[in-house]
Amino acid sequence: MLKKILLTFLFSVLLIMPFAHAEDAWLKVQKTGELRWGADTAGGAPYVFFHENDPQHLIGFEKEIVEKIAKKLGVKAVLVPTPWEQLVSALNRGNFDAVINGLEITEPRKQVVRFSSPYYFLTEQLTVPKNTKNIKSLSDLKNKKVGTMSASLAQRILEQDPQIIVVTYPGPVEVYKDLEIGRIEAALLDTPIAQWYVPHYPSLINVGVPIGEGLYAAAFRKDSPVLEQKINQALKELIQSGEIKKIYQKWNLWDKKQENLRQVKNSEKISSVPIIVSYMPLLLQGAMMTLLLSVISMALAVILGFGLCLGKCYGKFFIKIFCFGFIEIIRGTPLLIQLYILYYGLPNLGIQLNAFVAAILGMGINYAAYEAEIYRAGLLAIPKGQFEAAKSLGLTHAQTLRHVIVPQAIKIILPPSTNDFIALFKDTSLVSIITVFELTRAYNLSATTTYRFLELGLLTALLYFLMSFPLSLWSRNLERKNGETK
Repeated sequence: MLKKILLTFLFSVLLIMPFAHAEDAWLKVQKTGELRWGADTAGGAPYVFFHENDPQHLIGFEKEIVEKIAKKLGVKAVLVPTPWEQLVSALNRGNFDAVINGLEITEPRKQVVRFSSPYYFLTEQLTVPKNTKNIKSLSDLKNKKVGTMSASLAQRILEQDPQIIVVTYPGPVEVYKDLEIGRIEAALLDTPIAQWYVPHYPSLINVGVPIGEGLYAAAFRKDSPVLEQKINQALKELIQSGEIKKIYQKWNLWDKKQENLRQVKNSEKISSVPIIVSYMPLLLQGAMMTLLLSVISMALAVILGFGLCLGKCYGKFFIKIFCFGFIEIIRGTPLLIQLYILYYGLPNLGIQLNAFVAAILGMGINYAAYEAEIYRAGLLAIPKGQFEAAKSLGLTHAQTLRHVIVPQAIKIILPPSTNDFIALFKDTSLVSIITVFELTRAYNLSATTTYRFLELGLLTALLYFLMSFPLSLWSRNLERKNGETK
């Protein structure tokens, strides 16, 4: 009976899902008196961000635009903070009614959302260290490492030249930080971002004329044509009255291009659906990096973990204290924080690690702490009588460990250590935050470009499974053999 109820419930959910947003968002806005809009406040200057002297107060040119739109609609603007790369998918899930956050009009995005009339003409600005003499334009970037934000116009411009080494980041702060310390040689970001952030970095300078051209617009779900019309009318009034010009002048964003906003309308042209298979080489490239990271990191974890285990079990007093403290600190702090410290924190002490080395060290050290405890459990599982028997045969303590204890302990520790290796495969996804291009990062870039999150997600999950399943079989085989031995 319970099984039938569950099946009926799941079937009902599947039937309802396609119509979950059948009601136009404008009706919801009228009922609630709120225009809920999505934006990323983390590193969102000058779009929408927290005032440096008042962390509770949001400011930004887009916040001012949204508030004026809401006023014309007779409702209140309510911000729903959302990571930038998730804005479109969160919109379609119904988390909010519109996206207004430097979202460019692109053909792939038109496949999944509606766009308002444009409210800003954007260009891209090149930034370099002040002592750079040989980079003045896009043509000077060949064989150079150039940073930009993922899923952006700047990324598409850079990737048109295969000789440019493109490094993508989740936000502008990370881009300019790496440029400042020399991990990349140049940065290309939206002009509003460059004009706001670069003055905060005395060692950086914007060079050359702005390049490229794009349009910012509000985005809505496909089932919200009325809300689109209402906001289009509000934007038209703001542009014609000059109110939007005053906002841009206040934020030093007004230029001659913005005069054309009166004439430009959003094109309804929609390109063909991207072929998922065409992104397979990108995912395979990420999978190879994941495999390489996992193997090297695990090798480091095994060596360091064994040393920590021996130090904790058999070392002198201070060595035991050090190993105990090291293991507990590493196990008690998140791997993500450790990666941030290694990659972004150490440069403050004059130590600069490239992303690959930082990833290897971060994961290797983190897993070494767990491996050390696995090895310690294996050693302690061997009866003390083994030591006494070896001592009676004249073996030293080191010889006893090498020839008697460790060989027996290996049979115990191999299965859980193999499980750790499988877990390490999945944890490599965290190193994408320090710009390492592994499998999860490849998926993220592909999905935010095509908005085919489901298909590409399943394909990525399959690749992870194909890499980890052989290890799982090996682990089970080791457990079976170990059981037979006993």
